[in-house]
Amino acid sequence: MRWASLRCFASIGIALFGCAPAHAEDYVVVDTDQALCYDDVGEITCPLPGESFYGQDAQYQDRPMDFQDNGDGTVTDLNTGLMWQKTPDFANLREWTEAQTYADTLQLAGYDDWRAPTIKELYSLVDFNGSSFSRIPYIDTNYFDFEYPPPESGLRDMDAQYWSSTVYVGTTMNNDPTAFGVNFADGRIKGYPRDIDVGGIPFARYIRCVRGGNGYGDNGFVDNGDGTITDLATGLMWMKADSPTTMNWEQALDYAENLESAGYDDWRLPDAKELQSIVDYTRAPDAQPPAPQGPAIDPIFDLTDAESWAWTSTTHLDAPQPDFAVYICFGLATGWMEQPPDSGNYVLLNVHGAGAQRSDPKEGNPDDYPHGHGPQGDVVRIFNYVRAVRDVQSATVPTVSEWGVIAMTLLTLTAGTVVLRARRRAAGWVSVTTTKAPRS
Repeated sequence: MRWASLRCFASIGIALFGCAPAHAEDYVVVDTDQALCYDDVGEITCPLPGESFYGQDAQYQDRPMDFQDNGDGTVTDLNTGLMWQKTPDFANLREWTEAQTYADTLQLAGYDDWRAPTIKELYSLVDFNGSSFSRIPYIDTNYFDFEYPPPESGLRDMDAQYWSSTVYVGTTMNNDPTAFGVNFADGRIKGYPRDIDVGGIPFARYIRCVRGGNGYGDNGFVDNGDGTITDLATGLMWMKADSPTTMNWEQALDYAENLESAGYDDWRLPDAKELQSIVDYTRAPDAQPPAPQGPAIDPIFDLTDAESWAWTSTTHLDAPQPDFAVYICFGLATGWMEQPPDSGNYVLLNVHGAGAQRSDPKEGNPDDYPHGHGPQGDVVRIFNYVRAVRDVQSATVPTVSEWGVIAMTLLTLTAGTVVLRARRRAAGWVSVTTTKAPRS
């Protein structure tokens, strides 16, 4: 069914019954698999409703990761339907263009339709129980082989980035052409140089190829006209607008949990994969024509700040303590770079691209980080926006007879006169005529 007609049909169902047709979900957002709860500094017993830090990732688990090793060098994701290369070519690091060519020409397990994954496909594999401090990869190594870069490559363990096919429509660093990748060593999405890194060194990384999944990652947004947006592809309903002000992570959890809007009171803070699902990678504030300039989100949504970053409910375990949480950059992913090195001169650059996923301290004072955090000086805000979400399918799914009412309503709206005939057991054919009332 084409999105145009599906949106028209489903929007009526949402308006009448508060839910979308279950079969419309083509973009399955897989869980992060984070199962423990955390406060600002450490692991805690998962809080009860009304308590501080309630509503975090571990307390809303849906569609846990589910893989099948096919025994032929491939792994099938039973949630998304994507088939993955089990063991990447660890013997060769490749620049972005070389990686795309490798994927397009790969023959494995009798298939020749392998390709590089999109950034949303690749991100579906991220397991947020990882930690570079504990050398636990952000991927399920029970199914997927993983290696850190070899010492002779000159790369760090932290440089376990994997290429996607998704090109950044702007530029990063010093106007470098950029493509997105996932770092399975530290659990982040960033834009990386497509060819030459700092110092003129080729930027070469790994690739894990994929096949199948036609259209995975494509959204189907419907404006419900009540301040909410439903994504028919994922079955998630979003607030059309984000929070009017920024807040720290604990405040963000509380804000979403206590939100009442459009007749619903089951709003929550989205997890990392849910929020990343609404990133529009065809847009960026610094996009080069003909790509549209603007935040990396469909303009059907409203943003308080075009350069907004938004909290997720997911704790980022990539620190000595679990005191960082994941956020998504809808604006530029900026950082303070010392240029030239060791000069003491810091320049604010778009280091990772709009659509990046990074993390911030859950609480504190941004002024304590005048030159950011990490190797690229990621700007630290601590106070980020909130875009609340709820599960459309948590509402009652219409019965067959209710969908009949929806169909009749649709017909009534699109035709002046609708004639419906139905055979009754005890009678013959009965003609029922519904006439659209004239305008006054």
